[in-house]
Amino acid sequence: MKKIALVTGANKGIGFGIAKHLGKSGWQVIIGARDEERAEKAISELKSAGIDVLGWVNIELRDLANIEQAAKEINAKYPELTLLVNNAGIPGDMSVDSLHTEISDIKETLDVNFIGTFALTKALMPLLAKNEGRIVNVTVPSEISPYWHPLAYVASKAAQNAMMGVMAIEFQQSNTPLEVFSVHPGPTTTDLNGNMSLPGFHDIETVGQKMAELINDGQNHQGEFIELYPIVKED
Repeated sequence: MKKIALVTGANKGIGFGIAKHLGKSGWQVIIGARDEERAEKAISELKSAGIDVLGWVNIELRDLANIEQAAKEINAKYPELTLLVNNAGIPGDMSVDSLHTEISDIKETLDVNFIGTFALTKALMPLLAKNEGRIVNVTVPSEISPYWHPLAYVASKAAQNAMMGVMAIEFQQSNTPLEVFSVHPGPTTTDLNGNMSLPGFHDIETVGQKMAELINDGQNHQGEFIELYPIVKED
């Protein structure tokens, strides 16, 4: 069976790094993105690096009708899909504490990072199960770090972690041929955090390569939460 991966948010940042290094290790990749120009630019760069990019799919996680249409397109064009990497998301307002966090920011961040991610995953599960595939979520720990804890973002990822845990148990109980696990890449310099670069931060290349190595390690990681690089105390 072909190794075909859909990576959401793969036009930039960690998603781009994951798509690149999955491609380097033999996967055919599909780019999930919101913007055609950015998607085509990413495809051009990936193809220049020798990556087999099958195409791109418009995925807007805040729009459930769009997700339904995207799932139909993926089922029709890529029936051998075996891997979904849920990487796309928004940061929410990371500059404020919980007292000053707007309810609208909480709702928007949850709508994209949890509701949208769940809707896409749910829509693609029958196809992935048919192909005995895997679902990998790019997330952060549910445990609250004293050094970094933007409420909207952390809450949305905690919900995503709960989704992963519930699905893993259900897959095992029902003998569904699907594997789901979550990965915390650790502090990474991307535009999500304003390209922050502090001690302990890693770059997209490093994280993309480590993610690809993990996905390709041949091990069953059902229900696991794996930290590539834990958050460390700031100096």
